[in-house]
Amino acid sequence: MTLRPEYSLGHSAYNAFLHAEIGEDNNGTRLTVLTALTRLGVDPWLEAARLADLPRDVAITALAAAIARLPEGNWKAADAEAIAMRLANFLPTHSSAPLAQPAPRAQSRGTGTAAAPAADAATPSAIRAKANLSTWLLWGVAMVALYFLFQQMQPDHNLEPSTSETTTTQE
Repeated sequence: MTLRPEYSLGHSAYNAFLHAEIGEDNNGTRLTVLTALTRLGVDPWLEAARLADLPRDVAITALAAAIARLPEGNWKAADAEAIAMRLANFLPTHSSAPLAQPAPRAQSRGTGTAAAPAADAATPSAIRAKANLSTWLLWGVAMVALYFLFQQMQPDHNLEPSTSETTTTQE
């Protein structure tokens, strides 16, 4: 699955925010928002989109809480609010359009209406079952084809001599 353009590294609206520097960690390496969110186990682009949709003061509070969870580098945990205020300036004013959910393709038979949402929950297992059935059918056809191929390659196992051999031995 490819990333939507607004989430790609090349031309994302979140690049300024995600590549903004928080400070240096204990090893002396530059710590960006992207690195910090990744270290916290958060998807950086989704978090940036979430923060962009929040009111500015709520986004600053949420970002400060995330920064406070990081091990201290050349900043103190008390500085998290000031760092978050500086980083919030790099956030876009709103997130990109949310990802579109695919419309259900399954149609109930005879009615022409979409299948019930409960049927969508079983969709992955139904797809897996169809894939397993297709795989077994494919292997079955391949085995039958190999059987007939080997039968054609076998020499004739007829115990009776051919007609040309019977005429020469009777003479």
